[in-house]
Amino acid sequence: MSSKGCLFIVSAPSGAGKTTLCRRLIEAVDNVVYSVSYTTREKRSGETEGVDYHFVLEEEFEKLIKKNAMAEWACVYGKYYGTPKSTIETVLDQGKDLLADVDVQGGAQLKRLYPDAIRVFVLPPSLEELENRLKTRGRDDPDVLVQRLAAAKEEIKAAFEYDYAVVNEQLHEALGRLVSIVKACRCRVRKSLDLISSLTR
Repeated sequence: MSSKGCLFIVSAPSGAGKTTLCRRLIEAVDNVVYSVSYTTREKRSGETEGVDYHFVLEEEFEKLIKKNAMAEWACVYGKYYGTPKSTIETVLDQGKDLLADVDVQGGAQLKRLYPDAIRVFVLPPSLEELENRLKTRGRDDPDVLVQRLAAAKEEIKAAFEYDYAVVNEQLHEALGRLVSIVKACRCRVRKSLDLISSLTR
């Protein structure tokens, strides 16, 4: 069997529930590691360093960019978010799968660096439901909410470039589809090249 893990890229518009789905997937499937991003934004109440994000100073993040040490990064609402190459390569070299919860810009950057990565786009059942979820979350003032909904429409267009789409209407059903995608990708022929070669010698 191939010892190299697989990179799974999961993207969605804000409020579609991708982070919840990713966290549940980690609990449901063995040998999948959640990629903890770096960010320069302040830690929110209830968040834990090294679990939700690695919270770093802007100067530190910019040094990583200049050293070309980031596999993907973006500046969102004035704050940096990104994933170091070392985080990805360490996990994949251990033979574990890595789950990267990133926006569409980060997903495109990762796909360029890791062309074998599998990309999954999480869709809301409707824009009305997405708006309701964002309002229920209660993090944004009305102006930011309008910006997020406008951005969501643009981000959803990127779903055509992804390998899979999962509609997150009922969480348990969406999770089941995401688990199925991971398990199916683990059965791809390229993951078993060493075994196939040994059986055909």
